Amino acid sequence: MQDPDLELLIKAAHTSGEIATGFAMDRLKKWDKDAGAGPVTEADLAVNAYLEDTLQTARPDYGWLSEETEDTAARLGKTRAFVIDPIDGTRSFIEGATTWAHSIAVVENGLPVAAVVYLPLRQKLYAAAKGKGATLNGAPITASKRSALSGAELLAARPAFEPHHWKSAPPDLKRAYRPSLAYRLALVAEGRYDGMLTLRRSWEWDIAAGALLITEAGAKVTDRKGKALSFNKTDPASNGVVASSTGLHAELIKALA
Repeated sequence: MQDPDLELLIKAAHTSGEIATGFAMDRLKKWDKDAGAGPVTEADLAVNAYLEDTLQTARPDYGWLSEETEDTAARLGKTRAFVIDPIDGTRSFIEGATTWAHSIAVVENGLPVAAVVYLPLRQKLYAAAKGKGATLNGAPITASKRSALSGAELLAARPAFEPHHWKSAPPDLKRAYRPSLAYRLALVAEGRYDGMLTLRRSWEWDIAAGALLITEAGAKVTDRKGKALSFNKTDPASNGVVASSTGLHAELIKALA
């Protein structure tokens, strides 16, 4: 029997994809947020409005944290909360690329318990429930078992390999990149890459769903110092993200400055 929260998230993700892909890109309204927070579009807001209405109607006792909703302290007193990024990878969405995703999670007492990362234009739906494993389009997925740092394939932005981020020279790694942080985490959970890292301050809505995919696929995820991630915090961000197989994770944390 499927987890009730996960079933809710999967249905919501499919409808979110229909809403987002229904916008005519040549007429899409878009603008930049204040304080250099990046672009937003009418599609982001439409998906957010749908998710907020649908999910909070279904679970009125859950808190709400979304990139596109003004945050309040009301969520902090809730045992469970939704942590949402309506469209992760908005720049990719605007450009007409296929690597943007809906990132939708439920967290309980600070830890993710149900999660979906959905890429409608790639027809890839990653899902996980705590203790029940992770799947891609319904099929189980397992993360890489690699432990050797040299030659590992990592998803990371180019600035993460600047020398000052490492105790010695940056390790001999094969680097790739995807704009959506949620998708990067999902690809590691799928075993397509050995790991991923971002050394910048990272928002909970980008990582909550992917973090559960990682752990349910048998890998490990922490902040850049190796500290366990927690969610629905007063300050909804983490000090970077490092995700990979357990053995490789220890080597990455050891190598980082």
